[in-house]
Amino acid sequence: MTIILVLVATLATIALWWLSQQRLAAKPWLESGPGDSFPESGAGRVPAAKVGLGVFLAVVSALFALFASAYSMRMHMASDWRSPPLPWLLWPNTGVLFLSSAAMVWAQAAARRGQAESLRAGLLIGGASAVLFLLGQVVACRQLAAAGFYAAANPANAFFYLLTALHGLHLMGGLVALGRTGARVWRGAPARQMTLSVDLCGAYWHFLLLVWLAVFALLLHG
Repeated sequence: MTIILVLVATLATIALWWLSQQRLAAKPWLESGPGDSFPESGAGRVPAAKVGLGVFLAVVSALFALFASAYSMRMHMASDWRSPPLPWLLWPNTGVLFLSSAAMVWAQAAARRGQAESLRAGLLIGGASAVLFLLGQVVACRQLAAAGFYAAANPANAFFYLLTALHGLHLMGGLVALGRTGARVWRGAPARQMTLSVDLCGAYWHFLLLVWLAVFALLLHG
């Protein structure tokens, strides 16, 4: 039960921490000095896209926390729970997702520095490794099914497929946004002008990495 509480607390604080970094709690009326001395003060300076992403991350965190709670309760509620053996491919898949997140960090830094070539490389590596992760997850699920661990055979199997599929669907949604950002970069948009879009994609990528680590730990515990 301890790992469930840690999972819920972690996911619940990720979005709140991210929002706290966006100066939503700034109080410009308390600032002193010339008005143009504080160009970044005030909640009005926070792009609406960042606020929207923060709210979305909070909702997704709550969703995964609820599934984690249901997983824990179902695991201890009946004697029919039989945890499936986790496919070995989940470990290299996790490494690939780390690579994808690291590539997005590279892309974020390149956008701030105005380095178009590095930005393209970071987005390409981040997107390609995310696709590779998704393909690896599909192969892992097929391996589990081929071994006879079907979703209908046991509630533990059903939760495995549900959690991995839910995470995969959110990553696919992120790939759509990443693809749109990459298309603008490849059409010649200045790298510095893409900073906000790349930062949003990067924040979402890092969030999904943390979610996957929490889900993976939950599956290992089960």
